[in-house]
Amino acid sequence: MPGLVHVVDDDESFRTAIERRLKLAGYEVATYASALELLDSAPDDGQAGCILLDVRIPGLSGPDLQARLAAAGSMLPIVFLTGHADTPTTVRAIKAGAEDFLTKPISSEQLLDAIERALASQRTARAQASRLDAFRGHLATLTQRERQVFDLIVRGRINKQIAHELGTTERTVKAHRHQVMEKMQVRSLAELVSIAERLGMLDPEER
Repeated sequence: MPGLVHVVDDDESFRTAIERRLKLAGYEVATYASALELLDSAPDDGQAGCILLDVRIPGLSGPDLQARLAAAGSMLPIVFLTGHADTPTTVRAIKAGAEDFLTKPISSEQLLDAIERALASQRTARAQASRLDAFRGHLATLTQRERQVFDLIVRGRINKQIAHELGTTERTVKAHRHQVMEKMQVRSLAELVSIAERLGMLDPEER
């Protein structure tokens, strides 16, 4: 599936060559001589794409750009491509979420494989984000009492315990529980707990 590749490298001849190579493969390409140029352009991470990023760039370095984009909430995956690879920088970049760390020179096959993996990763991340948004939307439809029941259900309380804690009857709790399951669009307790975990509603010891 085509996408837009943002190439950030201070070597003009490299940018020209890589742009030609990527366009022949069917990608759209935008090139930048510095990290700041990319930041100024404010690339749309809602579009299918990735960033092909050098490490050593005048001004803001590649890893520093990666950190800046992460802090801004960017969902554009980053593939590092550099002639100056070293273990500490590679480890730092991968730990910070880089999709890949490649070394120049690189074959077209290796480069295109890395870009395709990055684009696939972006599609997965966007799908997960979309599901989380849907879960939040479902959660917002719960009444205050249904939300209380939801919170207690996912923490393992049975109906009798929930009724006692909320000062109501088991029959009422069962009715609220049914509404919670309907509104959250789930069929099992396991699904409900999974949603609570994804939304960060459970402390580690409660999982």
